Amino acid sequence: MEGWPYCPSIEDGPAHLKILHNHPLSSRCTLGVGGNAQQFVQATTLIDVEQALQHCEHEGLSLTVLGGGSNVVIADGGVCGLVLSIALRGKRAFRMGNRARVHVGAGEPWDDFVDHCVSQNWAGIECLSGIPGTVGATPIQNVGAYGQEVSSTIVNVLAYDRSDSRVVTLSNAECQFAYRSSIFKTRDLGRHIVLEVEYEFPVGGAPSIKYAELSKALASQASPTLHQVRDTVIALRRQKSMVLDANDPNGRSCGSFFLNPVVTSEQLQHIRAVSPAASPPSFPQTDGSFKVPAAWLIEQSGFVKGLERGPVGLSTRHALAIVAHSGATARDVVALAHEIQDGVLAHFGVRLHPEPIFLGFEKLEHGLPTLP
Repeated sequence: MEGWPYCPSIEDGPAHLKILHNHPLSSRCTLGVGGNAQQFVQATTLIDVEQALQHCEHEGLSLTVLGGGSNVVIADGGVCGLVLSIALRGKRAFRMGNRARVHVGAGEPWDDFVDHCVSQNWAGIECLSGIPGTVGATPIQNVGAYGQEVSSTIVNVLAYDRSDSRVVTLSNAECQFAYRSSIFKTRDLGRHIVLEVEYEFPVGGAPSIKYAELSKALASQASPTLHQVRDTVIALRRQKSMVLDANDPNGRSCGSFFLNPVVTSEQLQHIRAVSPAASPPSFPQTDGSFKVPAAWLIEQSGFVKGLERGPVGLSTRHALAIVAHSGATARDVVALAHEIQDGVLAHFGVRLHPEPIFLGFEKLEHGLPTLP
């Protein structure tokens, strides 16, 4: 397709591995907290990835992979070993009838890619507009928002298999996608380094408008276009401080901190009984369970928007976002997360599970780093 050249970041290229020592990481994550990497490498080619792995094996170093830093909390003590930042760029697209097949380097900025797809009239990820981070994170997290999940468009994931020391292609089914999860976060945690993602989109497809909030915002549009859906999603996210904005006082966060819990019908009845004056929103699942908004549970447990705990707090616009202010530490963030998790459990009997990945912490309990 014209106008979109492919940069061959995955193919062989010159070796130029550059190792940085005691490299600051706080500026590489949207939360803006955390210490330094013992060693740091930015990989722009497959050879960089392979040489970084060889270096770790030779020096006896652990390896931590870092993408766009939009969904991580980095420990104040930093990260031991080598931190590998995936910056593989490049895109190529093929037209197959009324479908577009697109290969994208893992280091490509996600929202730039969404913008291009919408401009090409490729449907399938328009509701995922405004989400920070890189393409490589989307299959790991099975990124989703406003009724869409990226798993519905992913065909294959090209990854480096650290166990077999080779590049492998994992099909959609092999990725075992689930709600905000995949094989990369569960059974094969740490095994694969995502290099490239292959997507497929219907050309000229209709936008997805499944989410009530989005539908309401588009009510004045008889037949919303992909562009209108994208613009509306970004506007909704901006209202919640869920887009990157250096001037937003709620801007230093990693987005939604907790996953929406899936509860049984008995648990839902208990939640309703505990809060008879405010019935919880609930969304039936195919297995008979119900998804309940974590933000609702948090607020009903007494953690209101704008709550402050020293240099950290909740966003003034969204109770699901923990915000770091000037002087905040990772410990401050984790302490508030524990307080919220414990409070919701005590009030509703539901344990919230965190969405971010925690780097450099020694031990996790119920998904959160333990505090001394």
